[in-house]
Amino acid sequence: MIQIENLVKRYGELVALDHLNLEIKEGEIFGLLGPNGSGKTTAINCMLALLKYDKGSIRIFGEEMRPDNYKVKQQIGIVLQNLAVFDELTVHENIDYFCGLYVKEKKKRKELVAEAIHFAGLEEYVKVRSKKLSGGLQRRLNIACGIAHKPRLIIMDEPTVAVDPQSRNRILEGINELNRQGATIIYTSHYMEEVEQICTRIAILDHGRSIAVGTKEELKSMIKTGETVTVEAVILNAGQLQEIRELASVFDVQYEEQVLTVRCTGAKHNLIWILNYLQEQGVSFGRVFSELPTLNDVFLEITGKQLRD
Repeated sequence: MIQIENLVKRYGELVALDHLNLEIKEGEIFGLLGPNGSGKTTAINCMLALLKYDKGSIRIFGEEMRPDNYKVKQQIGIVLQNLAVFDELTVHENIDYFCGLYVKEKKKRKELVAEAIHFAGLEEYVKVRSKKLSGGLQRRLNIACGIAHKPRLIIMDEPTVAVDPQSRNRILEGINELNRQGATIIYTSHYMEEVEQICTRIAILDHGRSIAVGTKEELKSMIKTGETVTVEAVILNAGQLQEIRELASVFDVQYEEQVLTVRCTGAKHNLIWILNYLQEQGVSFGRVFSELPTLNDVFLEITGKQLRD
């Protein structure tokens, strides 16, 4: 559905996109991850032909994406992080306005607006001005405005920022439903658990390049971390920490405020070896956790950065 080849975008001396290559297939929920400044927003703006780029090509639905390619643009829906609704218009008026940018036939638009209101769960608020809505309801209205015309491709840039857990769950369920209805979705977020929950494939961007692409399972198989063991309320000396570092399969040990965090490879029995060592040393401890690698581990190991840097 989307083919990006050798995309380059410069802002003076700054290279925002450095020969970026991406392929997004029809029917995917495709996650875009990257620290601030990695090129995510620039890439999206280039896809939408809102920015001119210096080199490369972008094809959407098999056609070259240009500022005047309205045939392609009419099949795209956009849900940005910043709310794009009118404060003084009601819920119904907002959705009807944005849908009307794509659908001129009144009867068809009426049906689509009603479907979008139902989809976002806004039936009780159709006559309420958007400025009177809670943050979570405003986010749901923002999504309804972006998808009312039933686009084939939907770009969602951090749609769950600053919303309560209930609204976040409602939004994520809605994204899955849009995908089931046939929409291909590009999804960016700083919440790793969201990306892991809903995305079928994920690309990690850094310094304007795609440095890793795959399913969450494929990405996790690329890194050294196979298991992370955390032991709370444990008092250890320097010699004991060094001996833990020398245990089989251990490659990173962190110890801070009486919390021991041990990152291990994918070998079996890591937890047993660590607990056996503590018991042999007569070291008491509190709660113990064992976690398989997460997308956060993948991101940290591949980029060397926290996502929120």
